[in-house]
Amino acid sequence: MVRTKLSAVPCWIALAATTLLAAGCGSTDVDKTANWSPNKIYSEAKDEADSGAYDKAVPLYEKLEGRAAGTPLAQQAQLEKAYAQYKSNERPAAIATLDRFMKLHPASPAYDYALYMRGIVNFNDDLGMFSSFTRQDLSERDQKAAKESFESFKELVTRFPASRYTPDARARMNYIVNSLAQYEVHVARYYYSRGAYLAAINRSQLAISDYREVPAVEEALYIMVRSYEALGMTQLRDDTQRVLTTNYPQSEYISKGFRAKDDPWWKLW
Repeated sequence: MVRTKLSAVPCWIALAATTLLAAGCGSTDVDKTANWSPNKIYSEAKDEADSGAYDKAVPLYEKLEGRAAGTPLAQQAQLEKAYAQYKSNERPAAIATLDRFMKLHPASPAYDYALYMRGIVNFNDDLGMFSSFTRQDLSERDQKAAKESFESFKELVTRFPASRYTPDARARMNYIVNSLAQYEVHVARYYYSRGAYLAAINRSQLAISDYREVPAVEEALYIMVRSYEALGMTQLRDDTQRVLTTNYPQSEYISKGFRAKDDPWWKLW
């Protein structure tokens, strides 16, 4: 039998491997906060957030949550982390943090703020209030976040009527209702433009029944008038026309038609 002799590993390979191992050990992340007090961590996290470095503030707040668990400072860290995540455009993470806070601290004096922040996160993400970069009608966007925002504000207003955040929440609720109503009208207008007149009528009626005394109702009535006319339903057309002129005697839809819709509805804000 022929025996082969295993050659020894060349010295230069062994040396290289040793060097790599040493480099690997040296590159292990060192927790710079290991010897910091909770107050020190909070101070550093707040400094990062105040300077706009929200992505750096988030992990510091997470460290603080663990170090100061069970204390008011840990609760503060959770809320400020949610805000930092929101400012970093991490909406799902911010919502998750706020939901966790409300589940763990239902009796917290900051519960109203958590509700308010939850509404704010969804409000701005979906509605894009005062956006100067697009002329897209806000009602054309997905309404899921808008509805979730409304529910958070509604709970805040109902449970904490004296909260400092309630007045602003009420104003935003009105804005959201207008947006949701206009969404229905946007769909109705889409159906009308494609000759689906019954669908346009049904969607307009939905806007009128679900969202009363909002600007979108005016256009919803006008779409119904035009749709009934297209279908040859003159009696319903005339009845709806009377409702439109009675409630909106100065309506531009009567004189201009859909040309009254040249500017996005949110430009009124």
